[in-house]
Amino acid sequence: MGSTLTDGSGHSLAGQDEILSAQYSRLSPAVNLLIADNAFYREKLESAGITGADKLSPETFAKIPFTTKEELSLDQDAYPPFGRNLTYPLVDYTRLHQTSGTTGRPLRWLDDATGWEWFGKGWVSVFEAAGVGPEDRVFFAFSFGPFIGFWSALEGCRQLGALALPGGAMDSHQRLLSIVENEATVLCCTPTYALRLAEVAAEERIDLANSSVRVTIHAGEPGAGIPNTRKMIETAWGAKAFDHAGATEVGPWGFECQEQAGLHLNEAEFLFEVIDPVTGEASSEGELVVTNLGRIGSPVLRYRTGDFVRLSQSACPCGRAFRRLDGGVEGRIDDVLIVRGVNVYPSAIENVIREFPEVAEFAADVYRKGAMDDLNLRLEVTQADGQAVARAVSRAIRDRLGLRVDISVVAPGELPRFELKAKRFLDHRNQEDI
Repeated sequence: MGSTLTDGSGHSLAGQDEILSAQYSRLSPAVNLLIADNAFYREKLESAGITGADKLSPETFAKIPFTTKEELSLDQDAYPPFGRNLTYPLVDYTRLHQTSGTTGRPLRWLDDATGWEWFGKGWVSVFEAAGVGPEDRVFFAFSFGPFIGFWSALEGCRQLGALALPGGAMDSHQRLLSIVENEATVLCCTPTYALRLAEVAAEERIDLANSSVRVTIHAGEPGAGIPNTRKMIETAWGAKAFDHAGATEVGPWGFECQEQAGLHLNEAEFLFEVIDPVTGEASSEGELVVTNLGRIGSPVLRYRTGDFVRLSQSACPCGRAFRRLDGGVEGRIDDVLIVRGVNVYPSAIENVIREFPEVAEFAADVYRKGAMDDLNLRLEVTQADGQAVARAVSRAIRDRLGLRVDISVVAPGELPRFELKAKRFLDHRNQEDI
C-alpha cells in the first residue's frame, strides 16, 4: 500500500487531520484482511466485537485491543515456531529475524517480500532526514546476526542507491581501517559502539575527527538521543550524529531531522498513540503505542512498545507536520528506578556521566535496600585523577538529579564493551540487566 503523505525529501504534505484520515484509509482494508486470514488478530478483533472495518473511525479504532509483547511470545510458545500472527501462507515469507531478547525471550519475526520492501522504505526516510543520499558510502558496523537492526538499514541503503560497506565478521580495528580506506561518509551502529570505535581509534592513533565520515546514525538504544552522549560521539567523529528508533516487531518508526530537535514520528507509515501506562488513556507523555500500516504479512495493531516518551507541543523548524518526541525515547517504562525516593531513568544518569570526557566507560549496580532502590556506579577514568573525577560526577548527579550515589573507580579496560545494545545497568534485585 503506497502513501502520498510525504514529498521526496520526507516533508509532510498534510496536516494532522489529513494524516489521520489517510492512516485510517490504509488501515481499514488491512484490518479486514487480518480478520479473514490472520488467526492471531482474527481472535483478538472478533473478541472485541470487530468483524469488519470498511470505514474505520476513531471510535472503531479505539475498540481494537492493545497488543503486547507477552501476548506475541505466548502465541509463539503455543504455536511454535512462528506463532499465528501471519497473514499469508508460510511459503510467502522470505526473511526471518528475531528480537534481541533484552526484555524477555527473543521473538521470531517473519517478513514477506512486500513487508521487507516497506521496512527498507522506513530506513530511506531515516537516511534522507539525516541528509544521506545516493552519493554517500554507508558503513555498517554490525555483526549481521539474526537481530533485524541494520539488516533493514542495509535494505534502505539499497533502495536509496547509496554504496553499502558491510562490517560484519570484523573486529573494531579492522572496521576502522575499512572506514578510512573506503572513505566512508556515513556510519551506522549503536551509540555505544560508536564510542567504542572512537576509543580504539585513539589507541591506534587513527584521526576520526578528520576522516571522511560526516554523518553517524544510531539505533538499538537511546544513547544518540541523550545530549551529552551525542556530543561525545560528534566530537570524537567530527560528524553529525542522528538518533533513530524502531523495533523488530514494529518497524523503523522514528527519525531525526537536520534540526536534531527530537524524534519525528513517521506518520506516513505508522499510526501512533501515547497513553498513560496504568489507565490506558490518551496522554501527552507516557507509553508509546504503535500500529504499522504497510507490513500486512506480520503486522502489529495498537502495540504497546513499553517506551516512555513525551510529545512535543511545538512545531519543528524543519517544516514537517509529523509530530515529534522531545528527547526521543527516554527509557523503558519498566526501567524507571526509585533511588532513595527519586524516580529516574538510566538515560538521565548516563547524560550526566557523559558530561565528563575523562570517563571512558561506566557501569551501574542497582540494589534493593528496604522499599527503595540503591545505586552504585563504577567508572573507568583515563588521563585524570580518578578520585577527583568521581567526586565531580557525584556532585553533578546530586545537583542535576537530586541523587546521592556511591561511586568507585576501576582500572582502565575492566568494564565490558558492547557492539550492540549496552548492558551498563546491572539489576542485582533479581539478577537481570536493565
